[in-house]
Amino acid sequence: MSNSNHHVPAIVIGRLPLYLRALTQLSSEGRHVTSSQELSEKLGFSSAQIRKDLSYFGEFGKQGTGYEIEFLEKSLREILQVHHVWDMALVGAGDLGHALANYDGFEARGFRIVAIFDADPTKIGLKMGDWQVQPITDMRETLREKKIQVAIIAVPATAAQQVADELVEGGVRAILNYAPTTLSVPQKVKVYHIDPVAGLQSMTYYL
Repeated sequence: MSNSNHHVPAIVIGRLPLYLRALTQLSSEGRHVTSSQELSEKLGFSSAQIRKDLSYFGEFGKQGTGYEIEFLEKSLREILQVHHVWDMALVGAGDLGHALANYDGFEARGFRIVAIFDADPTKIGLKMGDWQVQPITDMRETLREKKIQVAIIAVPATAAQQVADELVEGGVRAILNYAPTTLSVPQKVKVYHIDPVAGLQSMTYYL
């Protein structure tokens, strides 16, 4: 079982958190065993696809008995490296930033906001979640001091690239970008874009 296999397609990595979420839900219901068929019904992927995805990382299921939920859940946490909690920086203390800072679902799934930054002087010092908003001018130093490798960008599109540049300079290696713009970052830095409007637009095609 390895998370260093660069031959695993990105689309497969993208499905693993969905498998993990389904397993965590089953576990919370007191279940101990599941099957690719049951996961298929829950998630909408074919059972063959699920078996193929998991086979990139080892043999998890037993013919006729299915998957042991606790073992597969633990294995996926290790593959995704969320078996420990990652400290994160949040950049942007607007409405979206407030919602993210107060969201209590991060820690149970391997993440914790430990620093919040904004460029607006009127927001500096405000309490959001457990933290006070810091000036963005302190960001690079704080990132290095706290050894933060993960960050969320929740700023206007016009400011997002400059923020991304600063995050990379501060040692961040993974960015979750809520700004509706594409970011240019070095190859070693992973960016995942979340654009709710683009999501809505892709759904209305089907209406």
